[in-house]
Amino acid sequence: MNDRLQSVLLQRGVRPERLAEVCGVGPKTVGRWLGGRVPHPKHRHHVAHHLRVEEDFLWPPVPETPPVPRNAELVATYPNRAEVPREVWLSLLRDATEQVDVLIFSGTFFVQTNPQVVRMLAECAARGARVRLCFGNPCGQAVVTRGHEEGIGDTLAAKVRASLTYYRSLLATERCEIRLHDTTLYNSLFRYDENLLVNPHIWGQPASANPVLQLRRVDEAGWFDSYTESFDAIWADAQPWTP
Repeated sequence: MNDRLQSVLLQRGVRPERLAEVCGVGPKTVGRWLGGRVPHPKHRHHVAHHLRVEEDFLWPPVPETPPVPRNAELVATYPNRAEVPREVWLSLLRDATEQVDVLIFSGTFFVQTNPQVVRMLAECAARGARVRLCFGNPCGQAVVTRGHEEGIGDTLAAKVRASLTYYRSLLATERCEIRLHDTTLYNSLFRYDENLLVNPHIWGQPASANPVLQLRRVDEAGWFDSYTESFDAIWADAQPWTP
């Protein structure tokens, strides 16, 4: 309801039918104005002039919605993975209700820094979330190449095998899947519903030494969707892990 217009009509003793005659419109149109519809500019001018009030008083200008900043998805940046507060990892996982996606080579830190991560992932699945963990294939060429680039040789493949043992129990958990990929990774990804941690890979450096971007999905066709679409593409080609 336009309470201001209704109040001024009562104060001036002007009936809606009379206002309709002045503006050259039907009574139903004035009824719509009283109901909240904004009149055409020329009618707003006639109404304000006839009732001797400012037009902006009867129809205050609607403030423009500021455009979404181009970097609105970027919540935080961290100089390296160790700088991400432990509570950030825990709270994002704890609050996830729809989807948890992890894309890594070995991800040994993921369970070593949070011994309860496997239990928490199972609890996410019990709440109805879909959990997808995608590790590097320890027998694949991508892990071999990455190991040599980091200067650790076959150690990366051994780290993948060791890391996988922690997650064996999830294979029997409904809505939990584990797959192995043989893809060159440009980023490690950790998705929790509409939140995403991106850990870029710099050539020759371990992922732990590289920065982390914390994103939150704002709209379609942004950074968030670009990264999650890359996850889906890798996941589609990855093979289920069978110990």
